[in-house]
Amino acid sequence: MNDMKIKILCLGLIFFASAIFLESLWISLMRNFGVGEAIKNYGPSGHKKKKGTPGIGGIVAFTLSPAAALAIYHTGLGDTRDVFIIWVFPLLAGLVGFADDLLKAFRSSSEGLRSLQKLFLQILVCSAWVYFVSRDGIFLVPGVALPVKLAAPALVFLAVAALNAVNVTDGLDGLAGSAVAVSLLSVFLWTDKTPVLASAALGLAMTAAFLWHNSNPALVFMGDAGSHLWGALLVSLCVDAGSLAFMLPMGFIFAIELATSAIQIFTIRAFGKRIFRMSPLHHHFEIEGMKEPQIVARFTLVHAAGIAAILIFMETLLKGGFLNA
Repeated sequence: MNDMKIKILCLGLIFFASAIFLESLWISLMRNFGVGEAIKNYGPSGHKKKKGTPGIGGIVAFTLSPAAALAIYHTGLGDTRDVFIIWVFPLLAGLVGFADDLLKAFRSSSEGLRSLQKLFLQILVCSAWVYFVSRDGIFLVPGVALPVKLAAPALVFLAVAALNAVNVTDGLDGLAGSAVAVSLLSVFLWTDKTPVLASAALGLAMTAAFLWHNSNPALVFMGDAGSHLWGALLVSLCVDAGSLAFMLPMGFIFAIELATSAIQIFTIRAFGKRIFRMSPLHHHFEIEGMKEPQIVARFTLVHAAGIAAILIFMETLLKGGFLNA
């Protein structure tokens, strides 16, 4: 094992242990102050028993992210530019989510920022970050640059979609966290760029620590601070690795969840009919009678299989020269 891998392994263990400890403190703090999650009235009836569960669990990863960025920089695993590209976007996006979480907590409500307010802030944050990263080019795959005038708006759209997709997926105990963990593990196994490798490892360590407390029955919920941070991290890792195309497999199950919500809204408004018993898709299966742990396990496995299938397809295209044409 070389020095780089030893550094990454040691940092990963430190951040895993730290995140488990801090999450425990956060749960105790929320319980002591009597702050718990408000459950949406229009959600599955079985979720009412979760009312009062501590929320905003993503705050731990949010507060540890600057430490992760500094650790990567000071151990020589990434330069200033790479660390900035990878970690600033998740922090800014997590800040938007945290504002939404705080409003919910103060109001003791499941409603925080208004939809248009949140969308405006998401677009603002994504646009500012994309403006910075686009100065050195945006790449479809490593070595294949895209026209910035077309790629920049597309990246803003994809980044905003990623934030909302992870947020939509965060509806069952351990679901979003498990899917994020699989995506980060895939980045870790796929990349050979040290800053991306190290950042994926630390992100995975913090996600695993969150799952320690979030697996069914959840002791804490992720909240928008977490879903926005991890959605942004998946995007920034792919961009710094020089491969927008890699966002497709990394977001496989998240895209399905977001698409089912969009389809449901469209068909209700256009035709007055539902395609699914409830959206996003995990709630459909829940209402059909499938248990939460079973849904989470199956969705996680489907996500892993989807990532593998798309990566194999992409690798075939690369070897055939289609993506490099």
